[in-house]
Amino acid sequence: MPQAPKITSVDALPADEAKWIEFQKISWSDQTGKSRVWEAASRKTRGKSGVDAVAISTVIRHPNRPPSTIIILQYRPPVDAVCVEFPAGLVDEKETPKEASIRELHEETGYRGEVTSLSPTIVSDPGMSTANMQLATVEVQLKEGDQEPEQALDDGEFIERVVVPLEELYERLIQYDKEGKRVDARLWHWAEGLHFAKTML
Repeated sequence: MPQAPKITSVDALPADEAKWIEFQKISWSDQTGKSRVWEAASRKTRGKSGVDAVAISTVIRHPNRPPSTIIILQYRPPVDAVCVEFPAGLVDEKETPKEASIRELHEETGYRGEVTSLSPTIVSDPGMSTANMQLATVEVQLKEGDQEPEQALDDGEFIERVVVPLEELYERLIQYDKEGKRVDARLWHWAEGLHFAKTML
């Protein structure tokens, strides 16, 4: 039986041991000409596309079921909690964000689909990090009798996929929060937008 993940220690990370990120000291002048310094974290993995990562909002269409989406549950050590997220991942060195979206969706969920839209390059925590990303929308067309596909997880990945009807997503995320899970901001904003459009417009 897999055991529950747990934090065993937290220590300062020397720069020469950092594989994925680096810290930057940014010197800049503000709107009054005053010199200032900003501390930021930056990924070391940005490839030729100039985009660090992708997240995938999936719409599953089935002839006899309501439209659904796929979310994943994954333990994240920085917040010491299981996080509820979109499928997501880094863009490889020679990949395009579109190619990365198709690959990551298949690896984390087993599903394959068509990218129907791709956001501009967006940022989620610009006060702390230079990291950027694009949000892809992928449509998955299922037929009657299709079986749930196998995930293609890398060694060391422990990801639970959950298929949720779109009309139930907002309440499901609230329930996950009550259970002590942490909902990713991008997923929450997407679900909140769907909920707002349904109830307020």
